[in-house]
Amino acid sequence: MRPLSQKTVLFTLALTLAATAGAQDTIKVGAITSVTGRFAEFGKMQLAGFKVGVAEVNKRGGVLGKKLELIIEDNASDVNKGLAAAERLVNAGVPLVLNEYSSSLVKAQAQYLARQKVPNLVITSSGDDITKPGSDYIFRLNQPASAYAQVILDLFKANKFKSMAIIAGTGSFEKSVADAANRIAKDFGITVVEDQRYDKGLTDFRPVLNRIKAKNPDGILMVSYAEDSVALMRQAREVGVKPRLFAGGAAGFALPDFIKDSGAAAENVVTATAWIPQLRYAGTQKLNVDLKKALGGEDPSYHAAQAYAGVLTAAAAINKAGSTDREKVKAALGTVNLQTAFGPIQFKNYDGFTNQNPLEMVAQQVQKGAFVPVYPKSVVPRALTFERK
Repeated sequence: MRPLSQKTVLFTLALTLAATAGAQDTIKVGAITSVTGRFAEFGKMQLAGFKVGVAEVNKRGGVLGKKLELIIEDNASDVNKGLAAAERLVNAGVPLVLNEYSSSLVKAQAQYLARQKVPNLVITSSGDDITKPGSDYIFRLNQPASAYAQVILDLFKANKFKSMAIIAGTGSFEKSVADAANRIAKDFGITVVEDQRYDKGLTDFRPVLNRIKAKNPDGILMVSYAEDSVALMRQAREVGVKPRLFAGGAAGFALPDFIKDSGAAAENVVTATAWIPQLRYAGTQKLNVDLKKALGGEDPSYHAAQAYAGVLTAAAAINKAGSTDREKVKAALGTVNLQTAFGPIQFKNYDGFTNQNPLEMVAQQVQKGAFVPVYPKSVVPRALTFERK
């Protein structure tokens, strides 16, 4: 079978997400995601969230009395192609752009859009430096990277951990989480016995894992590139390193495929995550069902829920602005106050962040081959299972 071209993929997506054939009958909002390339797994989740969000908005009456339509651009998981995608959306005259997964890509796109004075709603990317210090034109509904570190370190502190090790990639997200973990560990009196950063492409983690094994820390926090999560855990089991807990900083560790691909090596691994269906927000169970249907039966990750919430937020801002004028939409975004199945959305300035939605993180653990919530109390957590006492 001949592979689909990028143009064909985007045309198909437009047909799927457009609510009407008549351009004059729609309000168009831009969206950038990784339809192809190394981040396509996350792009797939976002596309499902977009689809569910657009359907819900249009079922409720659309935007400014018209149907909502997303113009989706594929950045092909590449910085330069992402910038080109952002430029196309600027030239298309969209009032707002929803922005995607990778912090390294999003930072460049968001800064370009801010220079063009186009409101940019970041829905998944977590690098602290996107909204810290940020811009009047950049808004983020998902949690910053430092929040991923916070929830894991809260667990370590609650269980009286005295020491920990960090293995982290050198990407923007990975660096943000690892740096925050160091700061929080110091505040909590937890000694970081090893902090190993690695460049993308490394496949053999055994030397650093053996070094960590010799230091026997209570916890190991892995903030890796998504494709490395399985290799890290398989090699950790192979060398016999055994902390009290292994913890992942989301990304690949939070995807359903992590359990499937890691098999027994995934057992007892704790990971930070931004959303699970057990959260006590109205509509979480229905959203989970709808997203699963959009994914053809596959369990959704939090990236899908974030994309869904992004669509609802964009629609609310345009309705509140009463216009597709970019300046009016920007002003309206600053006053949005929504309750969604992803969580509450209200943009604030705090702790050096600008237009950042403050939202609690969740921790889940692999127990008997499935993710179960373990933190905070609001998710009715299961008891943690430790690797050793």
